[in-house]
Parts: sequence; structure tokens; C-alpha cells
Amino acid sequence: MTYCVGILLRDGLVLASDSRTNAGVDDFAKFCKMTTFERAGDRVIVLLSSGTLAGTQAVVSLLKQRATVSTGANTIWTAGTLFDVAILVSDAMRDIEQRDAPFLEATPVKFNASFILGGQIKGEPPRLFRIYAEGNFIEAGEDTPFLQTGEAKYGKPIIDRVITPTTSLEEATKCVLVSFDSTMRSNLSVGMPIDLLCYERDSLQMLKKRRFEEGDSYFATISAGWSAGVRQAFRELPELEW
Repeated sequence: MTYCVGILLRDGLVLASDSRTNAGVDDFAKFCKMTTFERAGDRVIVLLSSGTLAGTQAVVSLLKQRATVSTGANTIWTAGTLFDVAILVSDAMRDIEQRDAPFLEATPVKFNASFILGGQIKGEPPRLFRIYAEGNFIEAGEDTPFLQTGEAKYGKPIIDRVITPTTSLEEATKCVLVSFDSTMRSNLSVGMPIDLLCYERDSLQMLKKRRFEEGDSYFATISAGWSAGVRQAFRELPELEW
């Protein structure tokens, strides 16, 4: 299991993913689930992956391999819009599934890969997509400014209450970290490190990217402050009159 979230704001984007993978209750491992592509002044593209590790890594590797081949076809580096990039990701997912599906049919493991795609290509505004395992996708907008994949239910309530398109990048960043803290408290299959990227609209470069390891002092402060605040707010709620 994993947890990934992307938030689309008028000022830019906030994207984050955890790093825990596991094959059982006593077999945990860490892999980065955030892949970035950057050409300063031209494009910033971020992929957050969820699903079976073999499947997601195969899709990302295929995208990288295709981006190095000069065939005249669209690639991560030549696509004119982020919508075109979403199609490239979708095509790669279907190609990997068609390759692997016959060999997985006789096993309990099925191909499962989904992605959150965010970023900006010069000439258009920042955009955010959720690409499903079937290869179809949706795009975030004013009415739905954030998208999640993986273990989303525990971290969703705080985002629902806080995030609007006009929320600042700074506030959205804190909200995302609280969302991860809430998720990790309720589900052991989501865990640190957390990879976080905050992208400022029209900068066309990644200036704010950080990994939060276990014991990170800032994350610990956010976690403790949120817990204390929730308890205080609960104590101040009026008593029920019977």
C-alpha cells in the first residue's frame, strides 16, 4: 500500500508520496515513489506511483527509455502539453500490462499501477491528473483541487476541510504533512520517508523539494502540534444537553 497526494492551487502545486512497500506484516522495504523530469525554463513533470512495485517501476523505466530515443514520436521531453504526457503514461501502462498479463494470470499477483501526474509545461498553466490502473485518467480543477491514490481515506478529511484553489502553497504544504501524519497513525502500510515537492506557478524549475526521514524535527513538530490542537478543540466542544 502507499499514499500519494497532489494539490492544484492558483499559486502552483504541492505533491507528496510515502516510501513504504511491503510483502507481508514482517517484510517492509523503502522505495521512492516520486519521479521527476525537469528542463529548467521549459517543463517540470512529477509522477507519483501507487500499486505493485514491479509494475510501477516498469512503467517509469519505459517512459525514461522512450524519452532517450529520437524517433520523432512524443516523449516526456517533447510533449506539447501535460495532457499529452498523461497519454504517454497511459500508453506505457497498457504496454507493460499487455507484456506481463499472460505470465501473471496463473498467480495471485495482478498488474496494478496507478499514478498522479502533475507539473507545468511552458505555454500552459500547471495541471494535475490522476491516472487509473486501466489507463484512463481525470484532471483536477477548481471544483476538485486535489487528487489522491493509494491509502487515501485517512488523510482526506483534513484536506477536504482546508484546501481551496486559493490556499497558499505554504498552508497546503502543512496540510499535506498533517494528512500523512493522520494516515500513518491509522495504517502501518504507509510510512516514512515522505517525499514532498512544492512547485511555484510559472517558475518552470524545482526549487523546493524535501525528504522527511523518520525522526525529522519539523515533521515531529507538525505532528505534535496537530494532535494537541485536535485534543484542545475537542475539549472546547459544547456538552450535549439531554
